Amino acid sequence: MVRCAGVWRDVALAGIGAMLLAGCADVEGLHRDGPAVSIAPPAPLWPGTVPSPAPTEQQRGQPSTVPGAPAVASGDMRDADPLAVIKADAAAAHREDQGTSWLVDQRVADRFKTCTALASCGVRKPIFRDLTGDGRSELVTAVDVDGRLSEMRVYHAQKGGAVVRVLSRRAVLEGVEVAAGHLAIREPTSNPSLVYVSHYVWDGSMIALHELKLDSCRTLKDTSTSPCAKPSPRPEAR
Repeated sequence: MVRCAGVWRDVALAGIGAMLLAGCADVEGLHRDGPAVSIAPPAPLWPGTVPSPAPTEQQRGQPSTVPGAPAVASGDMRDADPLAVIKADAAAAHREDQGTSWLVDQRVADRFKTCTALASCGVRKPIFRDLTGDGRSELVTAVDVDGRLSEMRVYHAQKGGAVVRVLSRRAVLEGVEVAAGHLAIREPTSNPSLVYVSHYVWDGSMIALHELKLDSCRTLKDTSTSPCAKPSPRPEAR
């Protein structure tokens, strides 16, 4: 008995070779799975409901002059005191958000009241890169709130020396890179093999989000010096 195209047939031994040559190489062959299933278009939930815009003082993405930050006459943030800039920005943000942690985490604000050095303040090594294309460096900073969450900010010196915050981002910074004049920030997802990659570029007034992608760790490991984090091992059963 030989099954071909889902039908059992009696085949003489001498006819087996002919059947194979006739194309019965697929175990099942062609068959119908029933009528095609129709797919309904996406149905929006709560259409017409739009959240109110955030108040001006709570828009972290807007460029903002940093009150109290020492002026940088050269226009190059390499000549600035990174800790003084970060502390001045955090103090101003804390006054604006009134301790709600919207603009600056309360733990950071409390720590900055007494710390006197980058390490004790939880500030990573300052990075200086030209992100605006004017030949002068911006200041890229990251303050580690705890063992996972960080607050990343970028500062730019305007003509006249005023220091302006042009990017503010609170995130789990799995990796940050500068490439071709733009920032790439990687953040983990609930899937350990996938990460969010946000690309930020200078738009003339601030460093704005240009592209948000979902990428695989395997792809990033081939092009990045900062591999994706490995998932924590599960505790052994006792």
